[in-house]
Amino acid sequence: MKTLSGLDATFLYLETPETPMHVGSLHLYELPKGFRGSFHRAVQDHIAGRLHLAPIFTRRLAFMPFDMGHPMWVEADEVDLDFHIRKAPGAKLTVRQVEAAAAKLHAELIDRNHPLWQFTIFDNVAPPKGMAVEGRLVAFHSRIHHAALDGKGGTVLANAILDLTPVPREVAPADPSRRGRSGADLRIGEMIGAVFSNSLAQYAKLARTLPAAAGSIGGLARQSITRTKAPVQLAPRTIFNVGITARRSFATATLPFAQARAVAKAAGGSFNDVVLWVCATALREYLHAHGTVPRKPLVAAMPVSLREESNKELNNQASLSLVQLGTHLADPKARMQAILESTGKVKEALSGLKSVLPTDYPSLMAPWLVGGAGRLALKTYGSAGIAERLPALANVAISNVPGPQMPLYLAGARMLTFHPLSIILHGMALNITIQTYAGRVDFGLIADPAALPQLQQLASGLEKAFEQAVEVFGTEAPTAAAPATAAPAKPAPRKRAAKTKPPSPRKPAAKPQRKQAA
Repeated sequence: MKTLSGLDATFLYLETPETPMHVGSLHLYELPKGFRGSFHRAVQDHIAGRLHLAPIFTRRLAFMPFDMGHPMWVEADEVDLDFHIRKAPGAKLTVRQVEAAAAKLHAELIDRNHPLWQFTIFDNVAPPKGMAVEGRLVAFHSRIHHAALDGKGGTVLANAILDLTPVPREVAPADPSRRGRSGADLRIGEMIGAVFSNSLAQYAKLARTLPAAAGSIGGLARQSITRTKAPVQLAPRTIFNVGITARRSFATATLPFAQARAVAKAAGGSFNDVVLWVCATALREYLHAHGTVPRKPLVAAMPVSLREESNKELNNQASLSLVQLGTHLADPKARMQAILESTGKVKEALSGLKSVLPTDYPSLMAPWLVGGAGRLALKTYGSAGIAERLPALANVAISNVPGPQMPLYLAGARMLTFHPLSIILHGMALNITIQTYAGRVDFGLIADPAALPQLQQLASGLEKAFEQAVEVFGTEAPTAAAPATAAPAKPAPRKRAAKTKPPSPRKPAAKPQRKQAA
């Protein structure tokens, strides 16, 4: 019996039909040459022998009497693999059709009467242009509730079900003595007692950490006041900072990992800085084509992991930071410098706050206070047009999740791509999540199609923006060869005769050495 943390439970409290709170991914797999039969059935058999390796597979929610506190995780009486691992209907599909199907699945809520995960297998997919495969191509879509894990927790889960070779490793059987308690084993008095003991423990923890947190926050505030006299800037209004519907669209893009790191070195930043620059440049071009580029920089909400390297728990241990993207600057180098300055401030701030940022809060009456009030506020914010009128803290969510650089296998099939799907909210109808894997940088863009009707154009803009990054910053280090895969990395673009600036909707500044709004 384990009570959810405050952060984990909040993803349950704030979930509505318009805002499903699960994360996922879409993969292409190449089956072994000569494979016969159903990959769907092979995956069911494979995972059936590994359910005990990750608690998320076998635990479900148990809710407190009268919603007095956070729910608990308990062992499910049984795990119905036909419910959790499904085969998509239909004949051979294109990758774009699979992406559209994944968007539709991602818009559906997960049934809370079962463990909070679901996989869908597309058993026959047509290879996209430029991808040479010897075996049959299949697709694998996953959905897992965010109450159960964060991005790095997802990496831990992947380690449980994936292998390093086409031959699955031997897995020891489950130990019956280590099975957790089921919902039928719980007593009302015991559950109520757990609510009060959890809340008392959280109040005691807050009392211990409050002086350190107050000192860190106070010191950070004093540094900010000393360094700048400018007030805190909210995010500008854009065409995708609106209330959202229950519909979703999904698009993907891919960059070569080694070349992206080389560009980062040449630009004097990190891999994450280059990813942010690529996103900022593509967003600037999209807004120029479909709206207006704001005079103030767009702001990205960027998750920051609070997880220690040795921590393998499948829960949420993260916070949010705000990064200015420099989208108001027409000059690409000035835009990169603005991003470097913003991420530098974030790193400095987090160095003093990371150890004191809370991921939990007292359980007593939280479903009523956080859930009831939070859902009402979100519904009002999204449906009454308030999101379109009030300034926001951020315009877009951008998350960068590091992954393994060696090929992985599922039930003997080789994983070729790793495109994430994440969460959008009222007031922020676009989420860009990046996953690095086996020499690739795979982007997954999830959005409300009413706010971003041309999402594929934005995805293609990411790849074009990277081509511009290679031209502007160069690659200081030689590009390492990517691991042999069925989806080779794109070669570096040819040099153009002359550098071109992205279109600017406004008159450029008279003095180019000063950073002015484009």
